Amino acid sequence: MTGNPSNTGSWRVLDLLNRTTAYLKDRRIESPRASAEILLAHVLKLERIDLYVRFDQPVTPEELARFREAVVRRGKGEPAAYIVGVKEFFGIPFSVSPDVLIPRPETEHLVDAALQRLAHVREKSGAGIRVLDLGTGSGAIAVALAAHAPDATVFASDMSAAALEIARQNAVRQGLDHRIEWVCGAWFSPFKEAGRPFHMIVSNPPYVPSQAIAGLQPEIAFEPRQALDGGPDGLAAVRHILFNAGAFLTPGGVLLVEIGFDQKSAVTALAGTCRMYREPVFIRDYSGHDRVVCLEKR
Repeated sequence: MTGNPSNTGSWRVLDLLNRTTAYLKDRRIESPRASAEILLAHVLKLERIDLYVRFDQPVTPEELARFREAVVRRGKGEPAAYIVGVKEFFGIPFSVSPDVLIPRPETEHLVDAALQRLAHVREKSGAGIRVLDLGTGSGAIAVALAAHAPDATVFASDMSAAALEIARQNAVRQGLDHRIEWVCGAWFSPFKEAGRPFHMIVSNPPYVPSQAIAGLQPEIAFEPRQALDGGPDGLAAVRHILFNAGAFLTPGGVLLVEIGFDQKSAVTALAGTCRMYREPVFIRDYSGHDRVVCLEKR
């Protein structure tokens, strides 16, 4: 494999990893070694860690052909998660496709914050806690919350029926489908006649400014634009959620929203304009950016 994964021959695991890493690096693919390991482990039906004790294992022609196809796709910028069909989030494997945004590590901070604040909600409300995940996508947030908060009834909504089906399948695989109510519709529109408010609302809405999307990593082009595009200032969905969530929260209910790394000031101003919430609290991500805003209804 002379720098090109399409060449055939007798290959062993380590050789494939080294040559594929170089091939992807030449094509400016982010994290080329990790991509090579993810794709090869998927083809060989192994965990990534298993590759390190199988460096001398030969690869069959059939395996090589499948790996070659996967590497060519990755070389064109397609995310590894879409190629293998799985992305881990909060310790749970989630099926993903181009119908849903790939779960990010940053969003785990949103789940952590929600679980911590649910403890306070229990003290105030007791049983019957209701949590809404707006724009659930793959269901990563809703399923993680259902898995770690067994006393909560989780509602998950999305305007995409295809996304909701993927989310529901992910819940089924974890044995949690009976714990989640699935609702198709845009933001709060399906809940206007619901009656009972929620103790907590969480959301990872689109928050990238429209003009900034073209400058993001090439992989982003494969993800659903409606899950990324936050309008001219990146705050269209965030603004809508902040101004409308209060009507669907119990007194003292909590709203948690993931935001862009540079949107703290703008979100603080929006929250003040709403006049429905106490002082916002921000939570930083692994890079030190203010990534989640927590708002308690007055």
